[in-house]
Amino acid sequence: MSIEVLKERLRGGRTTSGNVWQEAPCGVVKSEGANEQEVVEPTLEQSSVVVTEVAGESLEQSSVVGTRVAGISADPGNAAGPVELGHPEAAKAPGKPSDAEVLAEWERSGVRFAASAERLEQVHDAARRRLLDCIVPTQDLGPILQEGGVYRGCWLESTGTINSELLARFVPSVAANTYLGFAKLQREDGLLPYKITEHGAVFRQIQLVTPLARSAWNYYQLSGKPQAFLRSMYDALAGFDRWLAEWRDTRGTGCVEAFCTFDTGHDGSPRFWHVPDTPHLGDPQRVDPHSPVLPFLAPDMTAHVYCQRLYLAKMAEALGEPEADAAAWRAKAKQTLDSLFRHCYDAEDAFFYDRDRQGEFVRVQSDVLLRVLACEVGDRDFFDEALRRYLLCTRKFFTKYPFPSIAMDDPRFNPNSNYNSWAGPTNFLSIIRTAHAFELHHRYVELTWVMQPLLSAMSRMTRFSQTLCPWTGDEGYTEAYSPAILGVLDYVERLCGILPVADEEGSLWFTGLVPYAMDHGTEVAEETAYSRTVDGVAFELFNTREGSEICRNGETWMRFPYGLRVVTDRKGGLLGVIGMVSAPVTGTVKYEGREIPVTAKGNEWLVFENGGFASKRDIGIVYPTY
Repeated sequence: MSIEVLKERLRGGRTTSGNVWQEAPCGVVKSEGANEQEVVEPTLEQSSVVVTEVAGESLEQSSVVGTRVAGISADPGNAAGPVELGHPEAAKAPGKPSDAEVLAEWERSGVRFAASAERLEQVHDAARRRLLDCIVPTQDLGPILQEGGVYRGCWLESTGTINSELLARFVPSVAANTYLGFAKLQREDGLLPYKITEHGAVFRQIQLVTPLARSAWNYYQLSGKPQAFLRSMYDALAGFDRWLAEWRDTRGTGCVEAFCTFDTGHDGSPRFWHVPDTPHLGDPQRVDPHSPVLPFLAPDMTAHVYCQRLYLAKMAEALGEPEADAAAWRAKAKQTLDSLFRHCYDAEDAFFYDRDRQGEFVRVQSDVLLRVLACEVGDRDFFDEALRRYLLCTRKFFTKYPFPSIAMDDPRFNPNSNYNSWAGPTNFLSIIRTAHAFELHHRYVELTWVMQPLLSAMSRMTRFSQTLCPWTGDEGYTEAYSPAILGVLDYVERLCGILPVADEEGSLWFTGLVPYAMDHGTEVAEETAYSRTVDGVAFELFNTREGSEICRNGETWMRFPYGLRVVTDRKGGLLGVIGMVSAPVTGTVKYEGREIPVTAKGNEWLVFENGGFASKRDIGIVYPTY
């Protein structure tokens, strides 16, 4: 497919053609070879989900077929979203009053995607449609993001943080409502709710993973730096920090303590065997006094507070608080980091573990490592060692479809993805938390190795599940799950789209890659087209293996070789390029009537200055281990 054909499809509004799901909307499509697909009809047992416990919430046993939960469609038949989204008029038909406003905001973002292979394009369109099911007016907060599937509400560990951090690039008003909802419903003593439901705030546990301060700060950076928003979030998070210091450091170590399984959202993980799912008597301030192991000094929760304090320092500065306040936050962050390494880090294993009441490490190697790294713990050398020993090691976490929730060589590893489990399957929450950990240390090429097989799995998705099988990429538990929906939107934009970056420069990333055929040689998308509107400027990116083209307001703006990421300011002014593949990329960047020679090694950052490219960072590549 030529770039001209991609332009015609993207601009003509025909962003989905054909309907491979129309014949079997409830089926699971499995690839049987490079050119064949077989539709497997679900049995009654497969099309029903029987739930007795979801994140501690007791539910009645029932089929999900034909039901709706808090505005979230639970009908597997709706997995045929691409059928509807193949037609622009269907995509603009709101199902509830708030949908019209959300759709209008999506349209203002200008985000559209077209691809040579229709399946990934259809999944992307389905994600856009199913996202509406997860945006629900709640209490007096306006439309907020809900978790989706069987999860009735908005969880702080996910929906209220990392999910909304991704959503802010597409529907920023809903992300803001979601963040502010937690601040508005904060308890007088400073505790934030761990979830928000149609009935109000719930405070039974805490559930800390992605720092809300980081998510709120990124929204602030991307959305014109609204001071009132930042003030509300800063005050709420400062109060929450005081609560955690008072109630979750009973052992006086400076670490943050887990009183139960649900404090970290690690349902079913061997990390918490023989530990109750909820705090003592349902009180987040109490730990079981008779437990032989609790409270745990929890590395992920401690890292969360470390990172949160770093961003509270940034917020204090942006709000014009006294410099002493920002300095105090940084000093507290350093104290927390010191406590994390003193109590939860095993230098011999180079891994973070919980430490139990008896002072013993809970030696379960889990995605706690990824969580800690995503909280900005460690420098690049530290991160690179984690890549070599764990994240890119095929004996540990580098499964065919990364990242499993437990290391594969742990005897407790169980890849079963058919229930809510953090005992082995790849969870979409881990998938969407991954990018920040890698990109913080400029490990862009290595991140593509994670993304490529996952995009292959995403191209086969029919219902947006919580989990994937780390061996096969097949969908697992539940459906219409917002982390999976947003995972599709994020990975497409990050690998082959136009991504606004929450940095001081207001950078835009135009990534000249296409999804690679990782499964049975089945094409995912050999050519792609993506559009996004930024500050009223309509940008388009067209990718083929021969090269990429950026258009600005319909006119060709730049051409560059395949395998590069072009970095611009918000107006499209060229700032530099990054090598996005392991081999050096050599060619010509055509920009403002000039042909500029370029050679970029993998992960190398070349700044554009004085009419040419100059290398400013060349960190090499960390390769997989076995």
